Amino acid sequence: MNHSYTVIAYLIYLPIALLLTTYVATTLFRNGLVFMRDIFFGREDIAKATNSLFKIGFYLLNLGFALYILQISDALNGTQRIIEVLSSKIGGFSIYLGVMLFFNLFLFFRGKKVSRQKHDERLALQNLATPAK
Repeated sequence: MNHSYTVIAYLIYLPIALLLTTYVATTLFRNGLVFMRDIFFGREDIAKATNSLFKIGFYLLNLGFALYILQISDALNGTQRIIEVLSSKIGGFSIYLGVMLFFNLFLFFRGKKVSRQKHDERLALQNLATPAK
């Protein structure tokens, strides 16, 4: 196996994985802050803090996975083989990022639903406790 081809593949894969992760995280959590504000009823400090913690977790999981799948054990004996292996590796990582994106959206919507239910329950209890005039 030609080790210089493998190093070239690593030098191509790592920046692409980093850029993809950064792009998805930036987009998701810039827009996710809207959900957090809604979940926490406009309490900006809690919404930003929670969104920031989600973002850190997202980076750790995805960059960790990108590094975990870094190893290329196939024989790279030319440009064509590098492109084929990288397309498989980057394509697989992109699918993983998409799954993580939808999982985070699920968490946002779930948080919104639970928050709304608790809010409605509190309002119902307040209405029961308030005597009618």
